[in-house]
Amino acid sequence: MEVKIGVQHANRELVLESDQSPEEVQQLVADALSGKTGLLQLTDDKGRKVLIPADRLAYVEIGEVSTRKVGFGAI
Repeated sequence: MEVKIGVQHANRELVLESDQSPEEVQQLVADALSGKTGLLQLTDDKGRKVLIPADRLAYVEIGEVSTRKVGFGAI
């Protein structure tokens, strides 16, 4: 699953692929924003951890991984 995270005062968004379910990611974001943890902590599919302070989150987009098309035309 692909997760895009917008961080305040940053020019680029963070994009990571995670093995966590969309429901798990949504619950982690909700916990961080409600003040339970104050920190959004996600793990990507390679085991790396991404930590973002909850007060710096601009948006979180949760979606399926899109397959990239190869070639000159989409058939």
